[in-house]
Amino acid sequence: MGRYSIEQFVQTTAQKDRGEGKFELERDRLLEVNLDGKVWIKKGTMVAYNGNIRFTREGVLEHGLGKLVKKAVTGEGLSLTKAEGNGKLYLADMGKKVIILELDGQSIYVNGNDLLAFEETIKWDIRMMKKIAGFLSGGLFNVLLEGKGMIAITTHYDPLTLQVTKDRTVFTDPNATVAWSGTLQPELHTDISLKTLVGRSSGESLQMAFKGEGFVVVQPYEEVYFATVQS
Repeated sequence: MGRYSIEQFVQTTAQKDRGEGKFELERDRLLEVNLDGKVWIKKGTMVAYNGNIRFTREGVLEHGLGKLVKKAVTGEGLSLTKAEGNGKLYLADMGKKVIILELDGQSIYVNGNDLLAFEETIKWDIRMMKKIAGFLSGGLFNVLLEGKGMIAITTHYDPLTLQVTKDRTVFTDPNATVAWSGTLQPELHTDISLKTLVGRSSGESLQMAFKGEGFVVVQPYEEVYFATVQS
C-alpha cells in the first residue's frame, strides 16, 4: 500500500464481486462466502458480514454421538460455528493464505487447525492415525472431508504439493503438514541419526511417511499444534 486520498483508498480496497460461486477469494487471505443457506466455519474466523446471517455454535450432539466422543477423548481442537441465512460473510484466520478446493466425490484429510470452512453438503469425520498415537501424547487427529461441495483451507505462506507414488515415498514434518489425499494413510517415521545430530527434542526426528498413490500438502512454516514426542 502506498499513499492515497480517502476516495482512492476506498476505491482501491473496495469489495468486488467476481461471480465465482459460493466461495470466492476476496483477497488471498480473505474468504468471501456468498451465503444462501448454511455453511460450517472455524470458530473465531468471522471478520465481517452483511445481510441476514445467524451464527450458532455447534450443539453437543450436532454431528452425532460418535464425533462428540472422539472430540472428548482426543481433545481435538476443531470447533465449528454454523452460519445460516442470506448475505456475504468474510472469513480470515491469523492472516494465513486461503485456498478453495472443490470436491467432486473425492476425499481429503486436513489438519483441523487449517480447516477454515466447508459447505453443508460435505461429509466429515475426525480420524486418528493409530500407528502414530503411541508416540504422540494423545495421538494425532485430522479431519476427513468427502463428497461434493467446496471447502476452504489455510496455509502459512504458499503451499507446496508433493506427489506420492508407489516408487516415491514422501516424508514430512508433522508441524508443516497441512493436508493429504484420502487415499493415503501416513505412518510414523523416526530418524535416529537426525536425532543424534540435532538433539532428542527436535521435532524433525519425528516424521510422517506417505506411501502409495496420492499427494501431500506442506507449508513453509512449522506450526506448533501437534503434541510432542513422549520420552
